[in-house]
Amino acid sequence: MIHPNQPLALSAAKNASTVVVGSPLLAASPASSPAAACCSSQLQQRRAAGPGRRGAGRLAAPRCSTIEQAAGVSSAVTVDRTLTVTATVTVQPPIGVVYAARGIDDLTDLIGKTLLLELVSSELDPRTGKEKETVSAFAHRTMKQDTYEAEFAVPATFGPVGAVLVENEHHREMFVKEIRLVTGADDSSAVTFDCNSWVHSKFDNPDRRIFFTVKSYLPAQTPKGIEALRKKELETLRGDGTGERKFFDRVYDYDVYNDLGDPDFKIEHLRPVLGGDEHPYPRRCRTGRPHTEIDPRTEKRRGPVYVPRDEQFSDVKGMTFSATTLRSGLHAMLPALEPLLANQELRFPHFPAIDGLYSVGIPLPAQLAAAGAAAAAAGGAAASSSSTNIVGGVIPRLVRMIEDTTDHVLRFDVPEIDEEFARQVLAGVNPICIQLLTEFPIVSKLDPEVYGPPESALTKELLESQIVESVTVEEAMAQRRLFILDYHDVFLPYVHRVRERPETTLYGSRTVFFLTGAGTLSPLAIELARPQSPTRPQWRRAFVHGPDATASWLWKLAKAHVLSHDTGYHQLVSHWLRTHCCVEPYIIAANRQLSRMHPVHRLLHPHFRYTMEINALARESLINADGIIEESFWPGRYAMELSSVAYAATWRFDAEALPEDLVRRGLAVRQEDGELELTIKDYPYANDGLLVWNSIKQWASDYIDFYYKSDEEVACDEEVRAWWEEVRTKGHADKKDEPWWPAVDTRDGLIGVLTTIMWVTSGHHAAVNFGQYHYGGYFPNRPTVMRKNMPVEENEEEMKKFMEMPEHVLLDTMPSKMQAITIMATLDILSSHSPDEEYMGEHAEPAWLAEPRVKAAFERFAGRMKEIEGIVDERNNDPELRNRCGAGIVPYELLKPFSTPGVTGRGIPNSISI
Repeated sequence: MIHPNQPLALSAAKNASTVVVGSPLLAASPASSPAAACCSSQLQQRRAAGPGRRGAGRLAAPRCSTIEQAAGVSSAVTVDRTLTVTATVTVQPPIGVVYAARGIDDLTDLIGKTLLLELVSSELDPRTGKEKETVSAFAHRTMKQDTYEAEFAVPATFGPVGAVLVENEHHREMFVKEIRLVTGADDSSAVTFDCNSWVHSKFDNPDRRIFFTVKSYLPAQTPKGIEALRKKELETLRGDGTGERKFFDRVYDYDVYNDLGDPDFKIEHLRPVLGGDEHPYPRRCRTGRPHTEIDPRTEKRRGPVYVPRDEQFSDVKGMTFSATTLRSGLHAMLPALEPLLANQELRFPHFPAIDGLYSVGIPLPAQLAAAGAAAAAAGGAAASSSSTNIVGGVIPRLVRMIEDTTDHVLRFDVPEIDEEFARQVLAGVNPICIQLLTEFPIVSKLDPEVYGPPESALTKELLESQIVESVTVEEAMAQRRLFILDYHDVFLPYVHRVRERPETTLYGSRTVFFLTGAGTLSPLAIELARPQSPTRPQWRRAFVHGPDATASWLWKLAKAHVLSHDTGYHQLVSHWLRTHCCVEPYIIAANRQLSRMHPVHRLLHPHFRYTMEINALARESLINADGIIEESFWPGRYAMELSSVAYAATWRFDAEALPEDLVRRGLAVRQEDGELELTIKDYPYANDGLLVWNSIKQWASDYIDFYYKSDEEVACDEEVRAWWEEVRTKGHADKKDEPWWPAVDTRDGLIGVLTTIMWVTSGHHAAVNFGQYHYGGYFPNRPTVMRKNMPVEENEEEMKKFMEMPEHVLLDTMPSKMQAITIMATLDILSSHSPDEEYMGEHAEPAWLAEPRVKAAFERFAGRMKEIEGIVDERNNDPELRNRCGAGIVPYELLKPFSTPGVTGRGIPNSISI
């Protein structure tokens, strides 16, 4: 008996002089005579294939021939028997879809011609050496909801079914979940083809969809009968690089980031093209939209952004998060609130007013209040596209009813934050920028002719005056106890340009920390710098904890500036660039070069879920010209250009591996045995991250070692070779000649690459994304923009204001009310888990379950992720770990593997899904 998850097999006759009998999987009733068998078989013949159909699209003529014996006395009859195979197709209809041709489609269902299915044999015809004829049948709707059935008469010599071709006779696409084949009434013979894909209407595209068996094959192991289909499917997914993509397309191709602004609509929206020598950048998915008239390099922003159909959100995800959520929802809410805020001071008058956002809230206009209450009562799903209902659907968590009244407010949940500036560089939302200080004196690498003297204001004397222990700078560096958060050289070239924006300022900054004996970091000094200009000299100054009130307030202001720098870099580089943006080329290349049957494709597939859709929505509403990032973060129109600068200067694939990243930043040392020793023992991101990294690597190792028995098999894998070559030369074309790209010609090399990709899409993204509201929801903790220069940089009048009312100067410097509310609402949305989230170790692909050894390896992986959950809880309750446990300290949970839906500050999804 064949395993239920193995391909459908029909055994061929071993002796031509005997009647062919199907395998136990496909039992059939015997025909009364050879002639009857012939007639029965002929009734099953199909017409020749039309456009997009494979082979002749009909059954081969049955053989009813006699073989004369040499003696001429007797003869034996060879008969190809037909076996009855039933296909059950399970579909998932789109929610609430109404369309013009629905009545015609209902009629199609009624006459039993909804889906045309073709079974494809894995074997070649031994007589011709070519693919066997496919077996076709129409599937009709059954009494069971969302289920269709087809019945086939299959020759017993057909062999294993390696693929099913599907043609959708409806005028509307259909989501096919699975196709289940059963022989006769024997359920034990059931074989399931996992589809989970949209099948386009034949009226949109006549080509039939191809679904392969759940059994994975390396290219060299592909059954001969489906070799051509394997190649054809990849050709379809690659497309020809021409034309504008349509909604139902499944074509993956590359393009530069030239769709962030629409100069035809507004010349101020013209943005530089990212990708190429001038602005190196990863590539995005090509849409083929026409270019603007004003700038022929820029793509028009018209209609929804194309995303290959199977990369788009599910209905559940789409209801939770969409372009409507960000663009229509927030943009409908904020103008409605603006009149309320316009009657108040632009800034918050005092810190209790900020606290009031969480305790009292802002009274909503009546129409928004009603919509919000209705949506909250309905669980947050807005049925209407009107602005009022959209607002309620967008942020139902934020709309609260004041107790014992009928008034409504926009009120934000109190985020779990603390004010420990130094601790958050190790256990906050951006724990991947702190570096070991390895060079002193600190000197800028920028051109002094352009930016001014390169020497830092952080002198040896200044730092030693702040170190609480009796050690010199040199001794502290030798003991690996000095660290730096360095945003000096990356931001200094943008200072003058950013300051041209109204109510916005910027500095280049450096912050030095000392590792105390208790294992915590203590900030020693902050340096803020303004480069020289044609009219003004360079300005730079160091700030430290002072003994008096003036120094203390200046320190608070300097710290707020550094926090805004860290917030901007986190959003544009740590988050967007290093996860969303750099991962998209891996997805495009995988779909173009790795067959759906390839084990590497099936390993990576869960880690690519929803990423292309969320990236397209980001280009539409978040990172676009005048989008939420430009409106609410200090870089403004230079945001994406700045991320391009960071990509050119810092990004390299090999350093995206967590261990290599820690070593490169000096936060870990690799021992002779290969193990890592952390420089800061209590570094929550690294401590928990390495647990997750090692678990992923073990899972990838077990998986790859099952499918590849030698390094030679990896080196000879043409699909893996083409995939990785395309990632380097097309997806990251601006870095294609860098020497650090790892090779994938051995099992260890491939495991390393796959582990890195899986880590970036899961652990890395979780660490920098799902804590955004927890740490940034109280915006003074992570301000996204600073609106005033340091008073000591300005004239005597500004300094006088500071001396008289330092709190007011700090509030004037912080984001305005509108900026604060915008970013708080945005972070709430971006920090939320969808109800259909798939977490690491929680969901197994059907192809993994079909192989017992792979299934066992995944179960071990799932077990390890559950163990990590417990280890994180133990660490968060260990008083010796002062960076994650203590009075008033927020536990570090961003790398806890599992979560419930909503804003939880924990959970590691497989993919970059928001």
